Amino acid sequence: MTSNFMFNHLSLLCFVPLFLRHSIAVDILKAGQSFNDTQVIVSAAEKFELGFFTQPKSSNFKYLGIWYKSIPDDVVWVANRDNPILNSSATLKFNTNGNLVLVNQTAQAFWSSNSTASLLNPIAQLLDTGNFMLRDSNSRSEDYVWQSFNYPSDTLLPGMKLGWDSKTGLNRKLISRKSQNDLSSGELSYEVNLEGLAELVVRKRNKTMFRGGPWFGDGFKRGRSKGGIFIYNPSFEISFSYNAPTNDPYKVVLDSSGSVIFSVWSIEENRWRTTYTFEGSGCEDYDLCGNFGLCSSGLVASCGCLDGFEQKSAQNSSDGCVRKDEKICRKGEGFRKMSDVKWPDSTGNLVKLKVGNKNCETECLNDCSCLAYGILSLPNIGPACAAWFDKLLDIRFARDVGTGDDLFLREAASELEQSERKSIIVPVVVPIISVLIFLVLISFFIIRNVRRRAKDNGVTITEDLIHESELEMSIAIIEAATNNFSTSNKIGEGGFGPVYKGRLPFGEEIAVKKLAERSRQGLEEFKNEVLLISQLQHRNLVKLLGFCIHKEETLLIYEYMPNKSLDYFLFDDGRRSLLNWQMRIDIIVGIARGLLYLHRDSRLRIIHRDLKPANILLDKEMKPKISDFGTARMFGEYQMETKTKRVIETYGYMSPQYAMGGCFSFKSDVYSFGVMILEIVSGKRNQGFFLLGHAWKLWNEGKALDLMDGVLSRDQFQECKALKYINIGLLCVQARPEERPIMSSVISMLENDNMPLIHLKGPGFYEERFLSDIDSSFSTSNNVTITLLEDGR
Repeated sequence: MTSNFMFNHLSLLCFVPLFLRHSIAVDILKAGQSFNDTQVIVSAAEKFELGFFTQPKSSNFKYLGIWYKSIPDDVVWVANRDNPILNSSATLKFNTNGNLVLVNQTAQAFWSSNSTASLLNPIAQLLDTGNFMLRDSNSRSEDYVWQSFNYPSDTLLPGMKLGWDSKTGLNRKLISRKSQNDLSSGELSYEVNLEGLAELVVRKRNKTMFRGGPWFGDGFKRGRSKGGIFIYNPSFEISFSYNAPTNDPYKVVLDSSGSVIFSVWSIEENRWRTTYTFEGSGCEDYDLCGNFGLCSSGLVASCGCLDGFEQKSAQNSSDGCVRKDEKICRKGEGFRKMSDVKWPDSTGNLVKLKVGNKNCETECLNDCSCLAYGILSLPNIGPACAAWFDKLLDIRFARDVGTGDDLFLREAASELEQSERKSIIVPVVVPIISVLIFLVLISFFIIRNVRRRAKDNGVTITEDLIHESELEMSIAIIEAATNNFSTSNKIGEGGFGPVYKGRLPFGEEIAVKKLAERSRQGLEEFKNEVLLISQLQHRNLVKLLGFCIHKEETLLIYEYMPNKSLDYFLFDDGRRSLLNWQMRIDIIVGIARGLLYLHRDSRLRIIHRDLKPANILLDKEMKPKISDFGTARMFGEYQMETKTKRVIETYGYMSPQYAMGGCFSFKSDVYSFGVMILEIVSGKRNQGFFLLGHAWKLWNEGKALDLMDGVLSRDQFQECKALKYINIGLLCVQARPEERPIMSSVISMLENDNMPLIHLKGPGFYEERFLSDIDSSFSTSNNVTITLLEDGR
């Protein structure tokens, strides 16, 4: 058999690093042949490979699997996922019945194709679709007796089907892994609902986690994926599959958190790029609002009730709703049309489908237990009525306009009578309103002027809420990414709460900021940060990837910054030496550019209000990114200053006007920026504002260069440039706001190599004491946040 193999230079060392692999010259394994764990089978066009690998890579657990030849690290099908071969060689061969069997070195079987047919001349072929088929050598390829596509793992490939097939009797579904490194079958499945109306669902054991909605409505046809293929023929097949949008590798994966991720391989980026994610976040979370509840999405998912119903519990909206008038099945009853919604749960006895009936309303009205109906058309069958009974669960408004369906909801006669009275009132009211339009137009100009004055007095500017589908992530994804918020994943903690490192299913590293139960900041700051930072895009601002609000949990998900924060380096005696002079200049300039964007170039015009080294994150190239917008405020286009009773910032970085009187403006951020410049050049923390006094004293004595960090040798920087940065730092912390520069001027000074030194006055908040007197205090933590609460706040 060895003569039938040839050396393959593209060996898959990442799976089995202890030995090289050889590939069979053809894509077919014939009767009497076998192949072992040093060999692979390659499809005809060299698109897929079949072979052995270990998982985890450093373990002795051996599996038989299939992967894209160009992406050997990513297995798309596993034969023996629940029964790995341990500490032994492995061989795939034919048994006496012509079935494929996987054995170890003692001939113990670990997996078999288990076909009921006996083959005299079996062949096994790996196709360029990624399908591994078993058939007789004299039969056509479509006359297989077994195929891997009928037994998917956690990955769906183009052409592979989920659902029921009369030929095999199988209900094919994806089964998740237990974890990223454990290939054995988990508790989650992605499958076609076969009981009731066909729809795609994710279940945990037998419990529905979220669902896509029935296939047959017009809205579903408009909103579904262009590559999706939905077959509904109850006599032969009910299945879902898809065509790849390009010739690049493509896959759909059910990950261990329950998300279904559609991905295409990007050759340019050398990674999987997510094209769509089907997950149970927000209103997609199954039965979030209870029986007769209706979910709608804004910044967060919110629960209401269907027309004619009211909340069952004022404390808990997930308890569902009850009828306002429980006297139903009376004369005068009828239906109210709800447009652009996802139809209710259509499983089992909750729905009845009647084919060929065009009068759905009469059919439902004549049955007192019928709660609602929908009109649909079955492919190759014709019109039909779907009627819902017992419960109306998991209804939501469509995520995108035009992608929902019409639902006709049964209402009590009294509710319909109220609607009719309203319809009579409308024609009477309209003429009156028309008369008032003239007055409204006049009032408009008055109101506009009032609003302008309100903005000038500090009224918060409101912005559109974030679309739930863009940013909201499910708690399951976050828990899986952070290993259930494991302490080993914790990377820091601030005023907001702990921060955890995580990894999303498609490989992207994230930082998850979790609102502490007793955090000084609360839901107001949380929503503020989401609204602000989601609309800000700049290379020197940290990128917000998503958010999650689940029960009592409130989370923000950011891009992960591998080099942590500026204070991690700047105030540590061992790490500070890693910050050379050029790196410090780049960090100062980067922060300044981020601030200029916030103050001037962003359409929102943001005052950060809590600038400090702990809120300056560093990426892998040590480039700075401003973070933590929980206390930020938006300003109107012509607004320059406002006042607050709630002073929230870190001691040592607050301007005098803000700390004493609650007045803040763009110059408040300039003051904080000036403090940071002096900290960056000196390597000392502004504990108790002593750094400002010390810097001012050295400047007046002509000894400003004594402020420079001792770990910086004099050959690293030019004295004139060092003096310029100290000068700019002291200029930014001037006591009076009008004497501080705006950020555009700061940028000009930083970029001007020939800038003359500027005459200075004393900074705000300083003590004329020598730094040597307080060296011990500079090594202590300075993460205290002052909060002044007045008027009961």
